[in-house]
Amino acid sequence: MKLEIVTPEKRVFQGEVSEASFPGADGSFQVLNNHAPIVSALAKGAVSFTTAEGKLSILVDGGVVEVKDNVIVVLAEKVIG
Repeated sequence: MKLEIVTPEKRVFQGEVSEASFPGADGSFQVLNNHAPIVSALAKGAVSFTTAEGKLSILVDGGVVEVKDNVIVVLAEKVIG
């Protein structure tokens, strides 16, 4: 799957991932390959994902995530740290 994490200032991450987990406004959730299309609000918390190099995590301060056709786009209000 392709994952892109962007803020109003810059692109934070872009690359291939095998899974991703998000701090949804109504609770955390995970996205795997061929996930059904979804749009969800994000709470403050860690967006974690697995790349070929291993597991990574980025703290976001809210935002929105869209999943469609194995493409995940995170529009984060800001990245913490």
